[in-house]
Amino acid sequence: MTDTKYFCHKSSYIDEPCEIGEGTKIWHFSHVMAGAKIGKNCSLGQNVNVSSKTAIGNDVKIQNNVSIYDGVTLEDYVFCGPSMVFTNDMNPRSKYPKHGVYLPTLVKEGASIGANATIVCGTIIGRHAFIGSGSVVTKDIPDYALVYGNPARVHGWICECGEKIDFGSDNTCVCKSCEKTYAKNGEQVQEKK
Repeated sequence: MTDTKYFCHKSSYIDEPCEIGEGTKIWHFSHVMAGAKIGKNCSLGQNVNVSSKTAIGNDVKIQNNVSIYDGVTLEDYVFCGPSMVFTNDMNPRSKYPKHGVYLPTLVKEGASIGANATIVCGTIIGRHAFIGSGSVVTKDIPDYALVYGNPARVHGWICECGEKIDFGSDNTCVCKSCEKTYAKNGEQVQEKK
């Protein structure tokens, strides 16, 4: 199926009504459920499922085999690596369904989630944070944090451009790649303008 606003491969399903922004591409064997909101210029890889009560910003890249479940919000420029997992129920039981009441998860602008990572529901992933492949996120992640492990822990800091940054004794640094300047106070990092 091809539309003037977005591209959808013929093997995928789009349930109406939903919102899909201009320039978005939906590849093989994917499913967008009624009520989903997807922004402009997004890319949904093979076998991606987008549930009804989700919101996906602009320029988001979702790689193969990812499900965006009810309650998940992805802001602009988020990257979801292959086969990473979002949960939306802290204690699921087949016999005791939640009837659509799920814990929300927010992934803020520019964050990247590596392949096979698991994001436990009810967490917030900060702006431009970087979640290493295979990590299990069980608590909120600060802006610009580089985290990995099970459970994921902060192991450093990362620039908006994706380069690792190191803070000096004055808790400031300049990215060697893009020359953005940052200041750190505890586990709070901010770009200095």
